[in-house]
Amino acid sequence: MRVRNLHLRHLAASPDRVGALLDGLASAADPLWPADRWPALVLDRPLEVGAAGGHGPVRYTVAAYTPGRHVRFRFTAPRGFDGFHEFTVEPGEDGTVLRHLLVIRAHGPALLTWPLVFGPLHDALLEDCLDRAERALTGTVRAPARWSPYVRLLRAAAVRAGRRRDNPLGARAARP
Repeated sequence: MRVRNLHLRHLAASPDRVGALLDGLASAADPLWPADRWPALVLDRPLEVGAAGGHGPVRYTVAAYTPGRHVRFRFTAPRGFDGFHEFTVEPGEDGTVLRHLLVIRAHGPALLTWPLVFGPLHDALLEDCLDRAERALTGTVRAPARWSPYVRLLRAAAVRAGRRRDNPLGARAARP
């Protein structure tokens, strides 16, 4: 199964200001990733080609990086996720477009885990990320993302599982 998942946000800010958010990914004061609501994006070194890490059970390496413009992460886990996800900063009309694209060839366990678990969680996380970018650049969010009842159920199940064992979604996932 081929998956192509696109999220984007038109932002009333210059490409340089949006690019600065991108360059802060996985830093101690990451201005883009919603680590207050989701597992933090952690890398084994600063954002650069070859850096390895991930968030929660999702693992990847930095395959390409153009400061202020583009970063591509190639998946290494979970099993069955062959592909990448990337952020791109694109000049747009009256501002800039921050774009996130995920492309995978799902096989094996991912044929079930993508549509039932990872896909809905991914969509919610990315909308939270774009809300965070909009708030950082404009001081407000025009239409804040809302988690679906299904996403809230998945997160509650992950928190319960985290109490029973070391779960990557753990306690951080409990915060609404």
